[in-house]
Amino acid sequence: MPQEKSKATVFVSAPTISSRPPVAWHGGRPSFFLDAFRPFYLVGACFAVIAVPLWLGMWYHNFFTPSLPPLFWHAHEMVYGFAVAIIIGFLFTAARNWTGLPLPAGLPLALLVGLWLVGRVGMFFAYGALTAAIDSLPLLIVTCVLARKFVRARSWCSMPLVGVLSMLGSANMAFHAASHGLLPISPLQAIEAGLFFVVLIEMIVGGRVVPGFSANAVPDARRWRSAWLHRGSFALAGGAFLSDSIHASNALTGILALVAGGAVTVQAIGWNPLAVRRNPLLWILHVSYAWIPVGLLLLGLASFGSVARSAAIHALSVGSMGGLIMGMVTRTALGHSGRKVRAGRAEVVAFVLVLLAAGLRVGAALIPEISLLAMLASGTAWTAAFLVYVCSYGPMLLGCRPRSEDAPLPPSREQSIGAR
Repeated sequence: MPQEKSKATVFVSAPTISSRPPVAWHGGRPSFFLDAFRPFYLVGACFAVIAVPLWLGMWYHNFFTPSLPPLFWHAHEMVYGFAVAIIIGFLFTAARNWTGLPLPAGLPLALLVGLWLVGRVGMFFAYGALTAAIDSLPLLIVTCVLARKFVRARSWCSMPLVGVLSMLGSANMAFHAASHGLLPISPLQAIEAGLFFVVLIEMIVGGRVVPGFSANAVPDARRWRSAWLHRGSFALAGGAFLSDSIHASNALTGILALVAGGAVTVQAIGWNPLAVRRNPLLWILHVSYAWIPVGLLLLGLASFGSVARSAAIHALSVGSMGGLIMGMVTRTALGHSGRKVRAGRAEVVAFVLVLLAAGLRVGAALIPEISLLAMLASGTAWTAAFLVYVCSYGPMLLGCRPRSEDAPLPPSREQSIGAR
């Protein structure tokens, strides 16, 4: 028990996502369903490769027709399909280390992955009440499981994650209720609220692990961190997102978003991102996190009618969500599969492509003259980024043993947070 409490409190001061030894092989290879990151990272990345070309086909030439209006399908599936898969894989893997308690594995994990897959098929081919119920279940299950584990481990500092996850699940239910005419709001309003909750999860986790990883990699670099600024920027961002979601006055939303964007900018600069500019696994996290204040500032400007709202939405989704996901699914997959936590050519290419996709998509919203070309180029870059990830990391996630040159280094200060 003392050991469990120790692991639970690590999340407060120096959060880790990889505090256990490299995975053991069973019968020459590890079980695919032993670790949640393996199946969920793989299906999530594969879905990212498929979903955006499908959306471009719907939007550009009506090549595909889902059972939902195409815009609703695209927006919903990028948040509740792609992002939720990665969130589940990450949190189930990380929470085991934060709490020292077992998380679902084996058959229960396989059933959860199957439930997610059935939801994706149903959302495209046969949307209805049954699909809505199936699609709502994974987040409900994950929230309940994590709440129980955090309470058992007395990891009270992790409970805000449970609160945000429960609101993310509620927003998904609101989408389904609105789609069936049971709630007098636009389904798109519920999806955007879900995106805002994903960004808040990024701020909770990323606001701790990004500076933590950097401090361990370059311990002598000068940094400035403030717990009060972290909480304050989170509260301001939450207030801006709430004001936007309930359609409060544009002035209130705009002021909150602009102030929140400024606060998060100060926070991110204080982490001294230039100190890790030579480490791709770290600069991808810093650059992607920087899309959060960009998105908030654009949201503030959009509230005053200065820019298109789509620019803010895609800065938060393609930029922060896509970039941070790419950064985390590479780092955590390397560390938890017993490999050296270092970036090669494939990782750098994937990082550059996903950030290029974000810049092009935001540019398409800000400059109407290049909108068509920029959207197609953005979708191509996004698809290529996750295709590179699937091709490079698929065998690793499926459980192939690392080559001798990829075997883990002896534990070091840099590895202690991300790779042990």
